[in-house]
Amino acid sequence: MLYPPVILASKSPRRARLLEQIGVPYRAIPSGVEERPPAGMSPARAAEHLARAKALEVAEGLLDPVPEVAVVAADTRVIVDGKALDKPGDPEEARWMLAQLSGRAHEVATGVAVVPLRSSRGPESWVEITRVYFRRLAPEEIEAYVATGGPMDKAGGYGIQEGAGAFVERLEGCYFNVVGLPLARLSALLLELGREARGR
Repeated sequence: MLYPPVILASKSPRRARLLEQIGVPYRAIPSGVEERPPAGMSPARAAEHLARAKALEVAEGLLDPVPEVAVVAADTRVIVDGKALDKPGDPEEARWMLAQLSGRAHEVATGVAVVPLRSSRGPESWVEITRVYFRRLAPEEIEAYVATGGPMDKAGGYGIQEGAGAFVERLEGCYFNVVGLPLARLSALLLELGREARGR
């Protein structure tokens, strides 16, 4: 087993699939933290703040001992014109969000937090930002995508790993970050924690 087991502080099936994709053993313990950042905080900073709050809340609720080496949490924000587009509340809001993204670039910021459980090191957190360019969308495309229900549980009203992948002309940065969990830096950190745990 290359990676050590972790706790995923999320109920997101997309983040779970990404961990499975690279072979990270995990169990999911969703956080109860409300996804509302403090007022006045930038969207990117808010993503990191919420990820850290989620990871710490789950870690503090664990009963020792646990086999996992860390708690991993994330929060993703879609940012356009400096403002975050959260998960749409209804189909009409989803249509509006997709119209805002049509024919232009936006940023996807994912805050990631890792709370080690079997290490002397403290919590680590960071923000990964990917720039995504949408082609211009026809109204019928937006309508068809909204009709699938795909936008309703996703920040910005779209999932790049689904039908909305056809909207993306190009991106700058990590693709997996747009799905919800940047893998390169996370995987390197988990390998370090695994080596530390085996060395004890």
